[in-house]
Amino acid sequence: MSETRFTEDHAWVRIEEDGMAVVGISGYAQEQLGDVVYVQLPDIGRDLQQGEDCTMLESVKTTSDVKSPMSGRVIEVNELLLDAPEKLNEAPLAEGWLFKLEPADEAEFEDLMDGEDYEDFVDTLG
Repeated sequence: MSETRFTEDHAWVRIEEDGMAVVGISGYAQEQLGDVVYVQLPDIGRDLQQGEDCTMLESVKTTSDVKSPMSGRVIEVNELLLDAPEKLNEAPLAEGWLFKLEPADEAEFEDLMDGEDYEDFVDTLG
């Protein structure tokens, strides 16, 4: 599996073998949200800038926006989440991915935190 990188906003991104970036939220983020009951995904073809709000998650506790960890064009969304938003809670780093994008600048990936740095960051939040 490819390396996964994280943002301080608790989004993750993984570059697949085909060069596309898969985006989701971290286990920490889904724990903070609680049970996700609704997911609003970005439109396919939408151009996103790094840090731009692009996905809205509604949980039993709150509503939260997800910021894109990288710039690029949305090429696919996880339609499974429209009917089964709980997949975000069950498998946030697997079946619970949000969308895929064609990266505009792969250098942005290198600037994100790796798994170890992200765990250290989360530890400072406790």
